[in-house]
Amino acid sequence: MAAAPIEKLDPDAALMLLVTQGDVGAFEQLVEKYKQPVFNIIFRTLPDATEAEDLAQNVFVQAYKAAGRYRVTAKFSTWLFTIARNLCLNEIRRRSRHPAESMDATLSEDEDMPRRQYLDTKCVAPEDALLRGELFEKVDQAIFELPETQRTALLLCREEELSYEEIAKVLGCSMPATKSLIHRARETLKQKLKPYLRTGAWSAEKVKQL
Repeated sequence: MAAAPIEKLDPDAALMLLVTQGDVGAFEQLVEKYKQPVFNIIFRTLPDATEAEDLAQNVFVQAYKAAGRYRVTAKFSTWLFTIARNLCLNEIRRRSRHPAESMDATLSEDEDMPRRQYLDTKCVAPEDALLRGELFEKVDQAIFELPETQRTALLLCREEELSYEEIAKVLGCSMPATKSLIHRARETLKQKLKPYLRTGAWSAEKVKQL
């Protein structure tokens, strides 16, 4: 079967095919679009901003090097997040072999968790902004403490809006297993956030949206 005309492809896949033809500008467009999502996924797993930035750059280096082998068998984002996850797992394995180095890279307590950047304090009262900031930190902490597969599945589902099928490809597991991972992650978060639900500080509906 003949390949689809490039103009009919998913825009990201079309750009990546241009990259395979040597179009550096097309790759720069992909980097601009995905640099923040890739950084976010890595930072949730390895919460060191400098290290996450370096690893995110390496993701795009690896993607560019692999351009010649790129085939449109999945969405570009699925392919890219797979590279990002594999590099994260490699780093986790490296740390397990060199724990002393990992200790040296540990951040201070105030810096070690990802912070949500999209809270606009101009739109809410100061006391509400403070409460929301605290809640977001609790959610971030709870997500960080999830097992890696559950955390990655949940983040790809909620923040990157990948389908179950796409997430399954990133994780290298079946669709039922992917759905189970996301379900368990949500249930774990609900249990950890119960104190806030009891006080009415956060609605149960909000947790369902995670």
